[in-house]
Amino acid sequence: MRRTLLRTALLSVACLAGFSALAASGRYVAPPDRAEERIIPMYGNLPACEDPAVLGEITSWFNSRESKFWGPLQAVSYDRIRPIGYRPWGDDFIPRRFCTGRVQLNDGTLHRVDYSVRENLGLFGLTWNVNWCVSGLDRHRSYAPDCQMARPGPER
Repeated sequence: MRRTLLRTALLSVACLAGFSALAASGRYVAPPDRAEERIIPMYGNLPACEDPAVLGEITSWFNSRESKFWGPLQAVSYDRIRPIGYRPWGDDFIPRRFCTGRVQLNDGTLHRVDYSVRENLGLFGLTWNVNWCVSGLDRHRSYAPDCQMARPGPER
């Protein structure tokens, strides 16, 4: 009888703890599932949105893609860079920093650029990488409509 009461009490406490975690975030995240507590932990130590290495990565990939497939456009400079989200989906997902800004191209036009810096998704999972989209130049519609899928949701 005592064991049954003890099990019931422990189960009640576990359910209440799970309910409070569920109520706070909208879904339950067990502590061992946090990115920091995985076998290969992820700590969210990501470069800032305006970091020259991040913007250089976008410039390099954009200029390479444009010259190889589409034409003469090249990224020249960036302004109005600002963060729009950091780990917006919770602690159990891969840490991401979402950013937006403007890029000026060599033809003088300005376009919005949306990008995310993602942990452990670089070469061999050893470093960060950048996932980006330039508004009006998403020719494969990978982030359609108009780069909305490159931003955090739910409103995207």
